[in-house]
Amino acid sequence: MMDKQNNKSLETKSELRVKDNKPKIYGGIVIFLIAITPFLFYSYKSFPSDTQVWETSIFTIETAFFSINTYFWFAMGKIIPLYLLLLWFFTCKHWWHWILLIPIAMYAFQLWGIINESNKMDEVEIYYIIPLMMVLVPAVYLIRAKLFNKVRGDDLKAFEEDLMTKKTMWQQVKDLFR
Repeated sequence: MMDKQNNKSLETKSELRVKDNKPKIYGGIVIFLIAITPFLFYSYKSFPSDTQVWETSIFTIETAFFSINTYFWFAMGKIIPLYLLLLWFFTCKHWWHWILLIPIAMYAFQLWGIINESNKMDEVEIYYIIPLMMVLVPAVYLIRAKLFNKVRGDDLKAFEEDLMTKKTMWQQVKDLFR
């Protein structure tokens, strides 16, 4: 009888050790993915710098405006922040992580402009991001309001009354931090 209890306690301890290792492995992978970003960014230096056509046995890349090296410098300048934002988005446990979709979309549109070699690079993506912002910003704010409503115990009518009262700019700023 005593042996069974000791075996059970040993089993649960070993199970806990296995469960504790998963977050460490997961965290180690995330740290590794962040740590390699400088190497990924500076990989553009390994591309040819004196030609606008790069041929390999698998594919051919041809640029219209700049050398292959410059093309990948522009691309890496968009890919690396996009990569880090996506990593942040998928590993974030906070309620507000959905707002990260706005800069993710911005970098994705900019990268698309580089891939298509658009003449208006970094100029028109705001027109595509505005509809996304019109949906995400109010949605995230409503989630925030509901969370704070539960934390503070306010009812919805008090929240609506608070929205309808006229306040000075200083009062509005103070309300953000209460």
